[in-house]
Amino acid sequence: MTGQEPAAAEREPERAAAEREPEPAAAEQEAEAASSAADGVPEPRVAHAESVAGDVADADPSAAVVEQRLHPVTPLRRAWAPFAIAAGWLAHDLGQAQKWFAELTLGVVLLGLAVLIPVAGAYGFLSWWFTHFSVTSTELRIRTGLIFRRTAHIRLDRLQAVDVTQPLFARFLGVAKLKLDVVGAEAKDELAFLSEKDARALRAELLARAAGIAPESAQDAGEAPVRQLVRVEPKDLAVSLLLMASVWGALVVAIAAPLLTWVLSGSVWVALATALPFLGGVWKSSAGRFIGEYDWTVGESPDGLRLDHGLLDREHETVPPGRVQTVRIVEPLLWRRRGWVRVELDVAGSRNSVLLPVAERTVAQEVIGRVLPGADVEAVADALRAPPRRARWCVPLWWRGQLFAADTHVFAARHGLLGRTLSLVPHAKVQSVRRTQGPWQRRMNLADVHVDTGANKSVQAGLRDAAEAGRIVAAQADRSRTGRHDALPDRWLTRN
Repeated sequence: MTGQEPAAAEREPERAAAEREPEPAAAEQEAEAASSAADGVPEPRVAHAESVAGDVADADPSAAVVEQRLHPVTPLRRAWAPFAIAAGWLAHDLGQAQKWFAELTLGVVLLGLAVLIPVAGAYGFLSWWFTHFSVTSTELRIRTGLIFRRTAHIRLDRLQAVDVTQPLFARFLGVAKLKLDVVGAEAKDELAFLSEKDARALRAELLARAAGIAPESAQDAGEAPVRQLVRVEPKDLAVSLLLMASVWGALVVAIAAPLLTWVLSGSVWVALATALPFLGGVWKSSAGRFIGEYDWTVGESPDGLRLDHGLLDREHETVPPGRVQTVRIVEPLLWRRRGWVRVELDVAGSRNSVLLPVAERTVAQEVIGRVLPGADVEAVADALRAPPRRARWCVPLWWRGQLFAADTHVFAARHGLLGRTLSLVPHAKVQSVRRTQGPWQRRMNLADVHVDTGANKSVQAGLRDAAEAGRIVAAQADRSRTGRHDALPDRWLTRN
């Protein structure tokens, strides 16, 4: 113990000297601070905070991005929520609501409106006030919520499509809604509302940043040029709907079902209640489709095919390049004489399901060539092969409508005798291929071949010879591997 005390005493002067002498780095910082003060530059108050902020800025270059609010008319869109809640509460007990309405006086109505209208206005304003969005170099952030906060981080490299939608009310006010399709998301995130000019500018900026353009240049990129390919005339659209057997079949059912219900029940009200859903189906398949697909225009731009349509609500959609999983060419029976077809799509993570509502076959093939580069629809249709004749014992008569073909670009399967549907799947989009056999198919030595796509859909080549089905599965597996290897990158603005 006594031997250690002198050593400690000897170290005390050294420790004190070390505390008095500043470290070289600290001395340099003090000298720089003194020089800055002499030059009129204020000395940093907290050096550690400055270094932390620098680290945050290096880790997240979007930290300094300014958040923005939606258009000031947005509260009008959200103010109806309290009225909807009140209507739902009344609909919960219609009998009690009827008695309550019978006892209402003018004073009570005015008092209720005096309370409900300010509440609705306050709700719409606060929901707008607490909604912000910002664009960084890597993502779009949407922050919402008055009580429960929600922040959506939308990666720009995962964008499927950015669509501009204008409902009828929004068209009168000059505003628009921005909808975003993102890979892996079940529902679309949206920004509603922005001014029409700002919505288009933001859409162009998002697509530019998703394509890898530098953030400082993306804001000035502007809308990509569009070259119109096809415009569906309203007359052709109307005639095509009148030539669909499904429309007339729905109309017959909508008339016959209520009449039968009236005869059996003797109640007019029951018959009217029965007629409403059938009439809704007729409207959706005829007039509703005409309104939604009115003035359908397909244009080509560097960021994909642009789809513009709508009579009341105007839609501006985009078919993302390289994201199409399946193309279906639908040919109703009554359209064949005119040579018309309908082209539908399956796009992974997107709800865009129609490419052309009606068009001549040659025009449709040209547009499909933009979606599926290299695919020759006419050659594939000529190469379709029917199942063996013994397939009639499995599916009488309709077996003739099960056709199959495959070339270097697509897997093709057609089904239907009266109404035909030809499905084309690019080999690069095939996720898996399966061979299935039912008990009766095993007896007939037949099998079905299914190819599964990234849109959670499946295309079937049915009733093939069992040995042929095995060869199709093996060949399709090889084509899919080769197709994915040779496929171009699915990036915005990277395809001509």
